[in-house]
Amino acid sequence: MADAAPQVPFRGHPRWHPAVAPVAVLAAGVAGAAYLWGTDPHEPGHLLPRCPLRAVTGLLCPACGGTRMAYDLMHGQFAAAWLDNRALLLAAPFALALWGRWTLEGLRGRSWAPRIGPRVQVLILATAVAWTIARNIV
Repeated sequence: MADAAPQVPFRGHPRWHPAVAPVAVLAAGVAGAAYLWGTDPHEPGHLLPRCPLRAVTGLLCPACGGTRMAYDLMHGQFAAAWLDNRALLLAAPFALALWGRWTLEGLRGRSWAPRIGPRVQVLILATAVAWTIARNIV
């Protein structure tokens, strides 16, 4: 029986600094915001992604209106942002806080991921479903 080839340990990708991912998310967000700044999503004909659920079913998903909301926020139109998507507008500070913590921990050289318990996950899902139903029947 022939000897098997020597085993070489798999090294994978080099370990990235923990701040790389949140900084990359920031860079992508800044690039998207820069494009969105001069692109009014309230007007047709722009190169902006369409919601797949709305394209297929005609129904609004929990995030529909998020692009218009971001545009309105960047232009100081807070009432319009509220009308675009109330749930996302209320959730945005929490998302920003999570990103901030992720970035801070990364800059300190530590990896971090939020721990969201099963009850909170169910609450988030139930809120998204309720918001979807409410905005499609009103």
